[in-house]
Amino acid sequence: MPFTSAHRRAFQILGTGTFFDSFDTVALAVTLTAVTSTMHIGLGDAGLLISAGYVGQIAGALGLGWAGERYGRRPVFLASMALFGVAALLAAGAWSGLSLGLFRLVQGIGLGAEVPVAAALFNELVRGRARGRSVMLYETSFTLGNMAASLVAAALFGLLHDEATWRTMLALGAIPLFVALWARPRLVESPRFLISRGRTAEAETLVTAMEAETLRKGRQLEPVEAPIAPDTRPTRLAEIFSTQYLRRTMMIWTVWFTTYFTLWGLTTWLPSLLVNEGGMHPATASLASAGLQAVNVVLVVTIALTVDRLGRRFWITLGYAVSALGAAMGALVTWSGQTQSPGGLIALAVPVLLGVNAVAPIAFMYTGELYPTRMRAWGTMAASSFRNVGAVLAPAVIGWVLDGDGGMAALYLMFLTTLVVGLVVFWAFGPETARRKLETLAS
Repeated sequence: MPFTSAHRRAFQILGTGTFFDSFDTVALAVTLTAVTSTMHIGLGDAGLLISAGYVGQIAGALGLGWAGERYGRRPVFLASMALFGVAALLAAGAWSGLSLGLFRLVQGIGLGAEVPVAAALFNELVRGRARGRSVMLYETSFTLGNMAASLVAAALFGLLHDEATWRTMLALGAIPLFVALWARPRLVESPRFLISRGRTAEAETLVTAMEAETLRKGRQLEPVEAPIAPDTRPTRLAEIFSTQYLRRTMMIWTVWFTTYFTLWGLTTWLPSLLVNEGGMHPATASLASAGLQAVNVVLVVTIALTVDRLGRRFWITLGYAVSALGAAMGALVTWSGQTQSPGGLIALAVPVLLGVNAVAPIAFMYTGELYPTRMRAWGTMAASSFRNVGAVLAPAVIGWVLDGDGGMAALYLMFLTTLVVGLVVFWAFGPETARRKLETLAS
């Protein structure tokens, strides 16, 4: 099925959710120094504050994963967006570090369900030979959210005092609530999901409308191949550990953890390192982070245009390799203690962040390609929870490493070890999925 208005609306609505997922994560990272100073929070408690949102995301991914398979991708996505938006308003009005941490925990529950179920839904709407390009272009919203958060924070730091800046940044996370209300009558359910639940008439109505729109625009429909009997077996949560899927599950969980441990760890701490170690003003540090994200946008678009031709394995392997080489270089350079300048800190972070930023958006698409429709949302949510496990551990572990004798050199060595493990496991067990139909990939 070629792109129709239903695809475009899904692209816009689901992309908005993904945009605010990354916006909200970076919003706290780039304003963390302002939060700690105005709320009188120590570095240890700051790490716990960051981790609270990720703990919520783990709970959301696992707790609502089954709901995406039972009730559908659409209602779970809309409900999680609404929960995220309400909790963002509460977080913006927090009166203490404890209250802020609790509201971030609830906000994380919405985020933990929203992003993976959106990825599963969009994966199921687009056709196989262009799935990589379509999904990766959709995933640019993640990088754009990171960049927007850094730019908005830089502007607010120049206009407002510190407390007003971080409260405004968190309040912007309420926008998904209004998007969910607007999207309710406009977002379609996955026809694949409807068929898998025996709701064939509803699926037929949706697909017939898409076909009619295609014909009205003077485009031809492709010949229908021999139909595949619908798989209406119920979701069994333990099936991801069955003999058929165990290797894929362990492989993709490793990819998620190693990628996001490095990505969120470095992204969360880089603005603070630029301020505390490099002497940058918070606004300048935010602009530096935005510059890195602008490069990431170009990278993700490049991947989108080539991932169906070059394959998932090519880009994931290349991303890991670049990031690992960057971490090795960072360890060698920081061992000499010559990285106190902002420029030096950024230069060492660039290759590490570029590498994992190549792998991260592919992971959403790739995970959905590894499981059948009856367990695609659950499999994606279970796997994506490991990005949050990595994100929970990273702030605390990185703070502990930086306080130790090894400093930045030990930090880069830790990243190097993590990335090498991810690369080896992926290379051993990760199948190629480019340009293949979801039905054949899942077997």
